[in-house]
Amino acid sequence: MGLRRRRLGSDGPEISEVGFGAWALGGGGWSFSWGGQDDAASVAAIRHAVELGVSWVDTAAAYGLGHSEEVVGRALAGMPAADRPLVFSKCGLSWDVERPMVPASRVLTPEAIRRGCEDSLSRLGVEVIDLLQFHWPDETGVPVEESWAAMLDLRRQGKVRWCGVSNFDVPLLKRCEAVGHVDALQPPFSLVNRRAAQELLPWCAAHGTGVIVYSPMQSGLLTDTFTAERVRSLPPDDWRTRSADFTAPYLERNLALRDALRPVAARHGVTVSAVAVAWTLSFPAVTGAIVGARSPAQVDGWIGAASLTLDSADLDEIASAVERTGAGAGPVHPLPEAGRV
Repeated sequence: MGLRRRRLGSDGPEISEVGFGAWALGGGGWSFSWGGQDDAASVAAIRHAVELGVSWVDTAAAYGLGHSEEVVGRALAGMPAADRPLVFSKCGLSWDVERPMVPASRVLTPEAIRRGCEDSLSRLGVEVIDLLQFHWPDETGVPVEESWAAMLDLRRQGKVRWCGVSNFDVPLLKRCEAVGHVDALQPPFSLVNRRAAQELLPWCAAHGTGVIVYSPMQSGLLTDTFTAERVRSLPPDDWRTRSADFTAPYLERNLALRDALRPVAARHGVTVSAVAVAWTLSFPAVTGAIVGARSPAQVDGWIGAASLTLDSADLDEIASAVERTGAGAGPVHPLPEAGRV
């Protein structure tokens, strides 16, 4: 199955508009887990997504404190080399295995970056990481210029093909770009969290930096079957139990917005999840959207976004729904002529 593709930045690879997100595959028992997860189901979900045409998998060293990368590596090991997806990962978080529920520290020393890359290569079972990204900005005082120079060294050594950052703001992007080109940015972006459209997307478009957005379904809120009852049944180690978006009054606004997407989904014969993802892809600066799945069936729920184009009437209706429900923050429309960006 061929999915539509876009080029990642000015000189990156062509990738499918949707990518497989492996955050939840890290399993339970760590500070930002989604609860327990069956590894066999994880491997099946990855392989199913690839069979449907998804050309990349996004993971991170910190997901499950290394476990997500191991699961991705297991899925890759069973595929012919010609069929393997690109592998994107992230580095720069340091955790204590003795205290897994303590959030990881954000450390971007050159040594931590080099060590993190080597550890990820080993867990993934690959010789090169297609895209390696800083997971978060450093919080220990390391100048970002030193960190970014270390990242570019990894590319010169052939251990990384493209270099990117995640959760960086425009000032940090400018400082990295002054040292060497930033191939990709990974920001949160959804119909609820729309802030990236204010400054980040325009900056990336102007500088040839690709954008792969995460949480386009707002961590499950913008899916067809999510309910307030579901929130109450989340396991205690699920990070969403601590998120404001999953508590009143934000939860009610977010679910009202989700319900307002149902008529759009019905017109196109797709799921609400697909509409939510397609909305992020309607922004020209966005290259691809990372969409998580814990089973093959969940992949089927959002794969329709890869062939869905929202027209101006759809986008107007969605913008009106955002304004009416009061959900989230940020620009509500991708079209400048609508006067809303």
